[in-house]
Amino acid sequence: MQSSAIQIRDPFILPVEDEGLYYLYGTTDPNCWGEQAVGFDAYTSKDLEEWEGPFPVFRPEPGFWADRNFWAPEVYHYNGRYFMFASFKAAGVCRGTQILVAATPLGPFQPYSAGPVTPRDWECLDGTLYLDRQGDPWIVFCHEWVQVVDGEIWAQRLDRNLQRTVGDPVLLFKASTAPWTRPHRRKFGGVEKDGFVTDGPFLYQTAGRALLMLWSSRGEAGYALGIARSEDGNIRGPWQHEAEPLYKQDGGHGMVFTAFDGRLMLTLHAPNKTPAERPRFFPLREFNGRLRIS
Repeated sequence: MQSSAIQIRDPFILPVEDEGLYYLYGTTDPNCWGEQAVGFDAYTSKDLEEWEGPFPVFRPEPGFWADRNFWAPEVYHYNGRYFMFASFKAAGVCRGTQILVAATPLGPFQPYSAGPVTPRDWECLDGTLYLDRQGDPWIVFCHEWVQVVDGEIWAQRLDRNLQRTVGDPVLLFKASTAPWTRPHRRKFGGVEKDGFVTDGPFLYQTAGRALLMLWSSRGEAGYALGIARSEDGNIRGPWQHEAEPLYKQDGGHGMVFTAFDGRLMLTLHAPNKTPAERPRFFPLREFNGRLRIS
């Protein structure tokens, strides 16, 4: 099938070079906002144009703690296995990112961490894996605007087995600090306020020392994908925001990968409306430590 036939949010690509295959993961439940979630599917391609699938890679077993909002799976090859970071929620239980594991990219993925590794009393989502210069793993995630009004992005060290957290989480920035974000008015605790969204962080190391973070929020034209940068490459920052989004045409939750031909690529979903969302792919270029769509 073509990309235009795949309904998916939060696309994530895992290139497996020795197979010559790209694995596409994402939020694949047709109604990802409702209850009674199904699971996660994946697709495979040799050229990012024609896709095979869907292949079921995660289905919850009886007794799994979450039953709704199965969102934003990301899969990494780490220490010889494939680890999935994904967000889940249940009635009366805060949304959080749990880590799952499998022997192959197509799973089946099984719970690995003991429940979410994000704080249990925070509404969190979109955890992503980052390895620092010492090889220590971190989860970078969003503390949701639905709980804190001005959405936040945090970093939390993990042990090298990816099973538990180390130390305390570190606040990186709030959504309203970016010049391109725009508020969305809604009720918080029964009171109308201007809220700011944080979604989908993803870390990218430039050819120099800078560390870039792609993340999404609401912009002038709807959903948008912006970039923050830590100039010296420290995950703790300080983080500075680029003035304009990288992508602003009602699409976002993006990530960067290198294609088999060496091209730097961006994938995101657009538009940001169910059931119209589709995976989009764009060549990128890095110039003077900045990313731009080619």
